[in-house]
Amino acid sequence: KSTQIAVMVQQILDDKRKVLLKNIEEMIQEASKARGGIWEPLQDIYKSVNEAYLALGTNTVDSVAESTPPVMEVELHIRRVVDVKIPALTVTEKDTKSMPYGFADTNSSIDRASKQIKELMPKICKAAEYENSIFSLAKALEKTQKLLNALENVIIPQYKENIRFILSTLEEREREEFAKLKKVKEKMESGK
Repeated sequence: KSTQIAVMVQQILDDKRKVLLKNIEEMIQEASKARGGIWEPLQDIYKSVNEAYLALGTNTVDSVAESTPPVMEVELHIRRVVDVKIPALTVTEKDTKSMPYGFADTNSSIDRASKQIKELMPKICKAAEYENSIFSLAKALEKTQKLLNALENVIIPQYKENIRFILSTLEEREREEFAKLKKVKEKMESGK
C-alpha cells in the first residue's frame, strides 16, 4: 500500500513539474518581450537626465528630484501558480495636474525625462514581475525535481526491496513450516 501511495505521489509531483515547466517557459517568453521594450526608452531617459545634469547642474537636478512628490504608486499583490507565490505588480498614477516644480529653475530635459519615466514605469514593473516569477517558479521546480528524484531513486526502490525481503522471508518461513509438518507427520506415521 505504501508503494502505491509513493507511486501516486510521484505522479502528482511529475504533473506539478510539467505545469511548472510550462509556466516557466511562458514567463520566459513574456519576460523577453517585456525586457525588449524597455532598453531603448531607458537609454532615452538616461540621455534626458544626463542633459539636465549638464545644463542645470547636479544641485538643481537633485533639488528638483528631492522636492518632487511621488506621482506613481506600485502595489504588490500575490497570486498562486501551483501553490507557488507569484508577485503581481499594479502601477497607478496619482492625481497630479501639473508639474510640482517651477519652469524657471528647470529645462525641457527634466520634463521629458519625467514624462518618459511615467510611461516606462509600468513596463519596468511588468518585467520585474516576470523575472521574479521565473525565479520563484524555478526554485519550486528544483524542489519538486529533488522530491521526484528521491521518490524514483530512493523511496520507491526501498519500498520494493522491503516488499521483496518480506515476501522472501514469508516464503522461507512457509517452507520451514512445511518441512516441520512433514517431519511431524513422518514421526506420527512411524510411531503407529
